[in-house]
Order: sequence, then structure tokens, then C-alpha cells
Amino acid sequence: MDGHEELAARFEEHRPRLRAMARRMLGSAAEAEDAVQEVWLRAARAGAAGVENLGGWLTTITGRVCLNLLRSRGSRPEEPLPEGYERAAPPAAGPATGPEEAALLADSVGAALVVVLETLSPAERLAFVLHDMFAVPYEEIAPIVGRGEAATRQLASRARRRVRGADPGTGGGAADAGRREVVRAFLAAAREGDLEGLVAVLHPEVVLRSDDGSEVRGAARLARGASAFAAAYGGGRPALVDGRLAAVTRSGGGAVAVAFFTVEDGRITAMDTVGDPVRLAAMEMRLLED
Repeated sequence: MDGHEELAARFEEHRPRLRAMARRMLGSAAEAEDAVQEVWLRAARAGAAGVENLGGWLTTITGRVCLNLLRSRGSRPEEPLPEGYERAAPPAAGPATGPEEAALLADSVGAALVVVLETLSPAERLAFVLHDMFAVPYEEIAPIVGRGEAATRQLASRARRRVRGADPGTGGGAADAGRREVVRAFLAAAREGDLEGLVAVLHPEVVLRSDDGSEVRGAARLARGASAFAAAYGGGRPALVDGRLAAVTRSGGGAVAVAFFTVEDGRITAMDTVGDPVRLAAMEMRLLED
């Protein structure tokens, strides 16, 4: 067995854990598969067969790949920690739950967990998932998110409070309901071919990305295609797809298109559409009440 074959065999041993990590960090089975494939390509290019702690090395690379994907997705902006926090913060007592309790916490909130994770900044999400769900030490997470260990503890702690609904500043339920209303307003305007209605819910610099690689920017440009919106999204239903807010267009009993929405301050800032049948088949979808 040469070095490449040895690395491939060792990588396959770690693949299930890497996939589970990526799934929790990204909230999408399809994106998780893409992320793990990117990790493999990086490992192969780096000739990582000689890495002694391959599991730790792969965890770090998986974290970095997922962090880049979350940031490029247009997730919630990261909030700066208080100036001087790393110098002033006392040592944390570690995770508020053990691995078993963390798993029970995740199971108890079910689909709601991924919805809450969508409200976190990329760094918060990564710190929480890696530490609380996969027991990765803070000192290993810190270089991934580009923070000191104390600041990384704070990221996970802040995320933990939001997941438990204990952070009074999150506005979780109301904010989530508001985003859903924006998507419903978009679908209604698309259904009616309402140009003004579309402009009202689209951010001036909104970007529409398709899985075929095409991209369109600007509310005015998108709204001018109101008839195209009516055809593509007029029959769409609001849904949670892999835990993300989306609209699902169905035909013949199956999904033929999904549009993911990023909503900030009452406007849609990004739409990511998927029409690939293979990716659609791998998605978990739950329709929301109209």
C-alpha cells in the first residue's frame, strides 16, 4: 500500500465523524458532503499520510472549510467581543454539559436546533458545535476561528445561551417569525407578479445565486424579472430545508426547486437556488404553515 492509498484508508475511518461535524456546522447534508470532499482534496494535496494525529488535523481542516462556507453564505455578522476580553476573562469552567447531555440537548430541540444555529455568527456556530457536540478542546478551536482561547470560550458560551433560549438579547422567536413573514411576502409578490412588492422585500444589493453557477445582483434587476419570479416561485411554499429558511417548489409530489433565503433587517439580502435533483433528494424538508 503506497502513501496515497494509506491516507485514503485512514481518511475513510474519519469520514463519518467529519461528515457529522460538517452537517452540524452547515445544517445541510449536501453541503456537508461537499465540505468533506474538499477536506479530502486538501489532505491529498498536503500529503498528510505522515501526520501522526490525523484525526485532529482533519478536524481543523474541516472547521476551516466550514467556516469559509458559512462566511461566504452571508451568515449573521460576527459581533466583536469586548475590548480586552482575552486579558480580563476568568478561566471558564468548561462545557455546561457533558457529551451525553449535549447529545440529549441536541435531540430534545430537534429541528429547532438548526434554526437557532442559523442565528449565530459563523465563529459562534463553529465554536459551539465543535466543543459542545464533538468535545474538541478550546485550544484546538481557537486557531480555526482566529481568536485566543479565552475569546473562543466566550463564543461557545454565547452560542450555548442562545441555544438554550437563555440570552434575552437574541430575540429568537420573534426574529425567526419576522424572517418567515418576509419570505411569505416575497412568495406572494412573486405569485402575483407584483414588481413593487418584490422591491419592498428585496435589499437593494440582494444577490441571487443558482447552483448552475450563475449570479444576479440588485433588487431592481431581479424585480424586473417579475414574470420569471412568478413562474419559478409562484407556487413555492415556505419551508425549513436542512434547517434553513427556504421556499420549496413541488411538482408531481416531489421538490423540483429550493430557494434558500438570507434575511437581514426585514429585507432579503441573498437567495441561493438549487435545482439539481441529486442535491434535492438528499435534503430534509419540512413545509411551514402558510
